[in-house]
Order: sequence, then structure tokens, then C-alpha cells
Amino acid sequence: MQKILDTLLIGISQGSIYALMSLALVLVWRSTRVVNFAQAGQAVLSTYVGFEIASRTGNFWISLIFAVIAGALIGAAVDVLLMRVLFKHATSGPALVVAPVIATLGLLGLIRSIVGLFWGGEYRSIPAPASKDGFTFGTTTIPFSPLNSVIVAAVALVLIAISILFTRTNLGLALRASAYAPEIARLAGVRTSQTRTIGWAIAGGVGGVAGMLITSYNFLSPYSLDLLLVFGFIAAVVGGLESMVGAVVGAMILGIGLTFILNYVNTSLTFVSGFVVLIIVLLVKPDGLIGSRKGRRA
Repeated sequence: MQKILDTLLIGISQGSIYALMSLALVLVWRSTRVVNFAQAGQAVLSTYVGFEIASRTGNFWISLIFAVIAGALIGAAVDVLLMRVLFKHATSGPALVVAPVIATLGLLGLIRSIVGLFWGGEYRSIPAPASKDGFTFGTTTIPFSPLNSVIVAAVALVLIAISILFTRTNLGLALRASAYAPEIARLAGVRTSQTRTIGWAIAGGVGGVAGMLITSYNFLSPYSLDLLLVFGFIAAVVGGLESMVGAVVGAMILGIGLTFILNYVNTSLTFVSGFVVLIIVLLVKPDGLIGSRKGRRA
């Protein structure tokens, strides 16, 4: 029984890590209708900015602020320098769907090269904002630490903030309108290009949070968030890709499921099991757990 409880807690910890990346991906999708496969690269680059600040100050929270700012600026730059040019030339047909995917994958490779050029490929560490040692109750230590608690709290705060943004603010309404019906939004006076840039910037900032918290838990390298991108994307699709809550639910299902497979089945099946979960969910609910066809048409 204790092993099952420990596995569940580890799964929640992993799920909260996946959720941070998943939320950033869903945010870009809801704001721009683009699946941003460069999100891992953007998060890594902003995290290296945080690493430089942390190495000078030794303070995680100060470095987190700089990483978030860097992430927002990188996200805005990606939209202004790449996406606007792309959508100017790819206005309809298959190119409109395929071009952003190819562009973001290419950007991911470019960012990796830039990071490798400036910082090299060795592993680096960032001071954690809380202890990595599990909580101890009497003589029992559970595999859930104060740092895990910080990550779970960060997921909750990001989820609440983004939900309020999209449901309670004029900016959120403008973001949705710019993504779903840009022509109508422009007729209503929404500056769609600038609004989408804001969406990219917010997602970049969330990526900065994800990168800093995750690398303080593990390590930092040009490739350290690549696997997280894969599982974050799977979690987002499992959750419906439209829903912030769905992204977190999908991440928790994935984190807990993969941890049980790792501990009770076979470690070599962990990676492929994520895709098996994705296929099963899409076969049962093609729109994801909290997706809807109505949401797609909105």
C-alpha cells in the first residue's frame, strides 16, 4: 500500500511538471491557432537567462523574474519576426496548416544551436527555491518534497491566472477573437497582429516559469526540455487542446499513468506508453477529455 501511495505522489509530481509545458502550448494554440513546437527551445533559452542571473545573485526568485521577462520577449520576437511573415505569405490551403509546424520545428533547432554556441552542452544547475528532500512524518519519508509543492502551486496559479485572462478580461476576449475569427475581430476594432503578439509573449513567460522550476528540479542543458515538450503536447491533446483545465488533467493522467508503468510494468515502455495513452483517449473521445466540437467551431 505504501508503494502505491509513493508511486501516486511521484506521478502527481511528474504530472505537475508536464502541466507547466502543456499550459504554455494550450495558451499559444488558443491565442493563435499554432502548435508551437519551439516552446521547449524558447523555455530553454529564457532559462539560460535565468541561469546567468542565478549564478550572479544566487537567488532563484530574482532569476525567475528575469527568465519570465526573457521568455515574454522571446515569444513576442518569434511572432513579430517569424509568424507574421509566415502568415502574410501562407494565407490559405495546406500551407497555412503545415507552414507553422515546419517553422516552429526549425526554430527549435536554431535555438538549440544558439544555446549550444553560447553555453555549450554540459549540464548546469539552478538553485532550487525549496528543498528537494521528501517530507518526513515520524520515521516515514514520502517522495514529495517542498519543491514539488512549489511546482504544484505554480501550476495552480498559472491555471487560475490564464483562466481569468480568457474568461474575465477584454484582452482574453480579443485573444480568442483574433484566433478564431480574425476578420470579424478586425472589423470590431481589434488589432489582431498586436493581440497575437501579446498571446505569444504570455506563453513565453509561462515557458520561462516552466523552464526555471523544472531545471531547478533536474538540470539544464540545450536538450533538457525536449522530452517535456513531447509529454506536454500529449497532455494538451489528451485534455482537448482548447482547455486549460484539460491540459492539467491530461498532464496528471499522463504523469500518474507513466509512473505506475515505470514502477510496475517495464521501464523501457515509459516513453511509448505516453503515445498509447494518447491513442486510447482519442479513440474514446476524439476531441479530448475536455474538448468539444462546439469549442472548435467557436
